[in-house]
Amino acid sequence: MGEIEQKPTPGSRLGALENSGISTLERGQKPPPTPSGKLMTIQIQMLDDTQEAFEVPQRAPGKVLLDAVCNHLNLVEGDYFGLEFPDHKKITVWLDLLKPIVKQIRRPKHVVVKFVVKFFPPDHTQLQEELTRYLFALQVKQDLAQGRLTCNDTSTALLISHIVQSEIGDFDEALDREHLAKNKYIPQQDALEDKIVEFHRNHIGQTPAESDFQLLEVARRLEMYGIRLHPAKDREGTKINLAVANTGILVFQGFTRINAFNWAKVRKLSFKRKRFLIKLRPDANSSYQDTLEFLMASRDFCKSFWKICVEYHAFFRLFEEPKPKPKPVLFSRGSSFRFSGRTQKQVLDYVKEGGHKKVQFERKHSKIHSIRSLATEPSALNSEVPKQSPQSTSLTFGESAETPASQSCQPGRETKTSSVVAGPHQSPAVSKTPPGSKPVDGAAPVPPEEEDDLDEEEGGKDRVQPSHPQPPQPSTGSLTGSPHLSELSINSQGGVTPANVTLSPNLSPDTKQASPLISPLLNDQACLRTDDEEEGRRKRFPTDKAYFIAKEVSTTERTHLKDLEVITSWFQSAVSKEDSMPDALKSLIFPNFEPLHKFHTNFLKEIEQRLALWEGRSNAHIRGDYQRIGDIMLKNVQGMKHLAGHLWKHSEALEALESSIKGSRRLEHFCRDFELQKVCYLPLNTFLLRPLHRLMHYKQVLERLCKYHPPSHADFRDCRAALAEITEMVAQLHGTMIKMENFQKLHELKKDLIGIDNLVIPGREFIRLGSLSKLSGKGLQQRMFFLFNDVLLYTSRGLTASNQFKVHGQLPLCGMTIEESEDEWGVPHCLTLRGQRQSIIVAASSQAEMEKWIEDIQMAIDLAEKSSGPTPEFLASSPPDNKPPNEAMAADQESEDDLSASRTSLERQTPHRGNTMVHVCWHRNTSVSMVDFSIAVENQLSGNLLRKFKNSNGWQKLWVVFTNFCLFFYKSHQDNHPLASLPLLGYSLTIPLESENIHKDFVFKLHFKSHVYYFRAESEYTFERWMEVIRSATSSASRANSLSHKEPHTY
Repeated sequence: MGEIEQKPTPGSRLGALENSGISTLERGQKPPPTPSGKLMTIQIQMLDDTQEAFEVPQRAPGKVLLDAVCNHLNLVEGDYFGLEFPDHKKITVWLDLLKPIVKQIRRPKHVVVKFVVKFFPPDHTQLQEELTRYLFALQVKQDLAQGRLTCNDTSTALLISHIVQSEIGDFDEALDREHLAKNKYIPQQDALEDKIVEFHRNHIGQTPAESDFQLLEVARRLEMYGIRLHPAKDREGTKINLAVANTGILVFQGFTRINAFNWAKVRKLSFKRKRFLIKLRPDANSSYQDTLEFLMASRDFCKSFWKICVEYHAFFRLFEEPKPKPKPVLFSRGSSFRFSGRTQKQVLDYVKEGGHKKVQFERKHSKIHSIRSLATEPSALNSEVPKQSPQSTSLTFGESAETPASQSCQPGRETKTSSVVAGPHQSPAVSKTPPGSKPVDGAAPVPPEEEDDLDEEEGGKDRVQPSHPQPPQPSTGSLTGSPHLSELSINSQGGVTPANVTLSPNLSPDTKQASPLISPLLNDQACLRTDDEEEGRRKRFPTDKAYFIAKEVSTTERTHLKDLEVITSWFQSAVSKEDSMPDALKSLIFPNFEPLHKFHTNFLKEIEQRLALWEGRSNAHIRGDYQRIGDIMLKNVQGMKHLAGHLWKHSEALEALESSIKGSRRLEHFCRDFELQKVCYLPLNTFLLRPLHRLMHYKQVLERLCKYHPPSHADFRDCRAALAEITEMVAQLHGTMIKMENFQKLHELKKDLIGIDNLVIPGREFIRLGSLSKLSGKGLQQRMFFLFNDVLLYTSRGLTASNQFKVHGQLPLCGMTIEESEDEWGVPHCLTLRGQRQSIIVAASSQAEMEKWIEDIQMAIDLAEKSSGPTPEFLASSPPDNKPPNEAMAADQESEDDLSASRTSLERQTPHRGNTMVHVCWHRNTSVSMVDFSIAVENQLSGNLLRKFKNSNGWQKLWVVFTNFCLFFYKSHQDNHPLASLPLLGYSLTIPLESENIHKDFVFKLHFKSHVYYFRAESEYTFERWMEVIRSATSSASRANSLSHKEPHTY
């Protein structure tokens, strides 16, 4: 007693094995105490037309029943849904979440409460769960059948064709017509049958999840999408219909919208008896009266509409749930009704933060096997999971076999979930996880500190290796079953996928699934080095700072050699098997890299021999000729001058490669496929510039040695001579490096963008990219902005297999002005960008972000006005969403006849890695500039670190490489590819507090929201170096602290 009990029914079609918490609670909150007392049974009609019975205490508020339904469905984004029922006057009303159920539903035995979509967001991409989109698709299907979603025949046929694709799969004309004969989606369906079949023919290969996405893509552009009409009359007695949407209040005559009142225009909403009143803000340009009045059928009808208006406004416009008003002491005036639950912003933040577990759901009407959270993005990097035993190749969701390593190395932590629905009946759709086994991704109990949409990915990579040696061959691995591998890490792959599991693209914008598979290597507490062992080992080595500087040369040289092997070994091996690269390009790339690889191999051998003598084991404290490195540096820097001809060729090779890719679709696909391999953990063209970047690292090391050694030191003269030599080389190649870095960045961005004709043209320079919120009539919408020296682009992230960003519009910088407009629009950190033809309002995530954008945009405007520059008209034609908020009612609209053009978007697009810096900025809601990229090139570091999670006891030794704003983790420096990665943008870098009980030297802490990691360095010098380079990634450089565009860049 006292708990909600779900009546065991065979129905749990959308349910799951165990409850995953209440959808409407913030993370860390507990559900309100459920009133005890007599239970009553309430029938809930689901969106798939099944009915489920729930038993709740009579005195329980409506929120308890809604939470129970969401819990039953394992629905994380339950805030978009509501419960509606006919009251005693037969008026359909929404269940009030704050009032007791018994006071609202008078005769529960005779009432069927419907679970339906209540809040329709402006953009279906804001729905981040596949289950949520499936339920929205069911709502669209229901609205079509009931005649509420009206549209022309073309749009209707296109909508039904997507429904048919999700239910029966790929096109088969006989099967299509048989299915349409048995299922009537609209009353007059026969007349459209041929058009439906024709549209369905174009959806071949589309999964149910993709069909839901495309269905909502078409539906959201229709005028009646999400509209519920409420009959009324205007002051002249003309019959009209009122409706509420995310943008404001709409007025219809029949099914035609004749007026709209944006939330920004509305000052107050009220009702008085049967009159519904809208008080508008004063506007000199408006012909409307101050207060508009509409007459409805009765007071109850009027109040019902007023309440849903209040809820829509709060859900879409407020940042958090409004606080309850204090109760009056004597008299109450007006309604005490208020919105209860999370706002849309809170829902989006909650899903991004994670903390929920993914479970399977079954599509009632679909004949296609679709498993949520085993979906994959084809564009995702190839990933492996621990090798499955033969018995596990036919697993249902939630089952998994373990590798021997995983059996001996368990994380020893479990996830806590709060249960609301206490029904003893288990859903037949989900099978239990065997005790002691590691569930497949999406069902694994995940430690909270390891969950992040862009956090460290730790895919199990310890595949069973054959005992005999094998030649190093590039391995493509297999497509992962994890939906978040492409989001979490840059190319951290491992294992095989269960043979019988059907994988489908996951279209979640934030892929906020449960944490990835946990590698035994990275999480095994039993396999860690003990602290005593580590301390004893450390005491044997020299403590001289010069030794650790020399050791940094060694560790970073190992990484550089591995980077060269990506080209000389892995890429060359792949090219030799494919006849896709012209011979001229081969002769330009490989002959210029092989001498460098040979040189750095010998250089590394010399350094390691010197360090071995320097460490000396038994004579560590005896100073001699071996405790120096300047002589080796000088010898090899002089040797590099003979290779300058090869270094000069690298820029030519980069340009030739990109030119050949542009002219050959086959070569483009080949290079794209190679980038998906495990060893290519960075964009391919980045590796072509690595030898130039390495010169800057030598220069930095020699500067530190010269600064540390006094002039009288034996090593000072050699270090200074080597520094002079390398400085001369860097100065000669300086112009080439600047040009090539910009060229490489433009080509990298080109892969992330769609809707562009020619991004890379002479004279165009990249300045900054990042996430900003664009203000329109639909409210604040996240957009990705790209600033160049002649134009500003804004884009939105597509949910297709390509994972790219679609360009919405462009603002030429010539004649643009920028002004802060927080007071005007009431949005924090708000800017107005006024171009010659259009203006947009954007908001940054913080004051610091706003200042960076203002600084860079103003600098770009000044540059654009001083130089003729490239023409900004370089975008493919696309309808820009560039209208100001008070005119945005028609934004993102297109004719219904054009909607069919979107149906093949998934088929045309090619796979693309969804883990680039652009995606990191999108998920972390931050920005990064070209200055930051240049600083990141200089701040690269490698070496061993000990890592500890927040709630773990031991320290894990890992080989760590810092580059491209990211930490890459390896088991050892000999590994060819990273096991995991941790993008650092947005993370905070601090020293642990005394209360955190670390009690170790040289420890730094990285944390982002609830994700906390501790790292230990081996010495004070290495600790300071790691702090220095990581700080460069976690705190972006200000343009004011860097040199201007026209001044030379100092390396």
